[in-house]
Amino acid sequence: MDWVLTLTLMLGALIALLATGLPVAFAFIAVNVAGAYFILGGENGLIQMARNATQSVASYPLAPIPLFILMGEILFQSKVAHRAIDAVERIVAKVPGRLSVVTVFGGTIFSALSGSTIANTAMLGSTLMPSMLAKGYHPTLAMGPIMASGAIAMLIPPSALAVLLGSLAGISISQLLVAGILPALLLSGLFVILILSIATWKPHLAPADDQPTMTLWERWRPFCIYVLPLSAIFAVVIGSLLLGIASPTDAAALGCFAAIAASLAYRSLTFANLATAIMETVKLTVMIMFIIAASQTFSQILSFSGATSGLIGLINGWELTPDQILIGMILILLFLGCFIDQVSMLMVTIPIFMPLARAVGIDDLVLGVIYLLTMEIALLTPPFGLLLFVMRGVVPDSITMKQIYAAVAPFLVVKLFVLALVVLIPALGTWLPAFLQN
Repeated sequence: MDWVLTLTLMLGALIALLATGLPVAFAFIAVNVAGAYFILGGENGLIQMARNATQSVASYPLAPIPLFILMGEILFQSKVAHRAIDAVERIVAKVPGRLSVVTVFGGTIFSALSGSTIANTAMLGSTLMPSMLAKGYHPTLAMGPIMASGAIAMLIPPSALAVLLGSLAGISISQLLVAGILPALLLSGLFVILILSIATWKPHLAPADDQPTMTLWERWRPFCIYVLPLSAIFAVVIGSLLLGIASPTDAAALGCFAAIAASLAYRSLTFANLATAIMETVKLTVMIMFIIAASQTFSQILSFSGATSGLIGLINGWELTPDQILIGMILILLFLGCFIDQVSMLMVTIPIFMPLARAVGIDDLVLGVIYLLTMEIALLTPPFGLLLFVMRGVVPDSITMKQIYAAVAPFLVVKLFVLALVVLIPALGTWLPAFLQN
């Protein structure tokens, strides 16, 4: 079968199944079964597909996924992270748009503890949104920072999606986890600058709120009790990776142990919320493992059919530069992000993009950071950005989707700016991983 026809049929069938609302993993499995039968060789092809699927998930490097998920679920279900947000609010004082700035700081801290964009956004929305609206904050400075900083969890360890990306794309998971830190901190800093600029230029969008008079110790005591100890969890995970004393799996296990210890120390861990955390971890892990098995098989069928090598040869014939190819990949990812979820973006594009990137000399790690940034942007891109609907679920009925779209727009511009910086200055993604000890 001609590779163009194979690629067209497989991608076309996949898009058609996804358009019907079929879950991503099952859509890929259906296409894989047909592809294995007709391309890999009938019954033998189906047997080979089953073997490949089993081998793809029976992989030690995938172990950090459930461990990172469990770590975040423990901190989320035990409500330990909520206390950290209240502590941050106390120490941020006398700045324009104070609560919006608190949102960014709190969202960045919780991102380093949970790794879940949905949990991060929901927690920030339920904790800070009511007080901001009650104090007269404009939706742009109330909802915008919540969604923008909630999405940062895509970049900062313990990001389970970064582990998934590394596994599917064959990128070092340790390096990819560390590579997202600098862009994430840059995003947080630019968000604060944007908020301060808007609140200073139009102070009526973020009315000043009176804080009770507190001594220095009263202001900083909750931070010392609830934030500094929790930051040790992040230090354990990242420090062990940077020093080379732990693999990603070991670091994730250490993070789980630290999360349990912190929850017990704060007397917040019960059998009930621990059971909930474990069940949520199991649900997410099973879903991710199905996705990995389906994606790897899809990639192998495309490679066996000659579609991957044929497409690479076609694009090489156009004599495009690596930068032009990279920009083309980014535009495709941004377009897909408007309509499909992040996992679907990975599964559809990785089997094509990664071999092409390696063929033209695009750095794996840079492309990995670009993937994470574009998926983060996709979380906030109308009309189907997932966090837009999470936000809709925690705001009053009087706020419309149009207002939510408008609120996130300035922060999307900042994210696109950082994405452009990573393309222009690849060291933003590769500098910190260079310190990893082998």
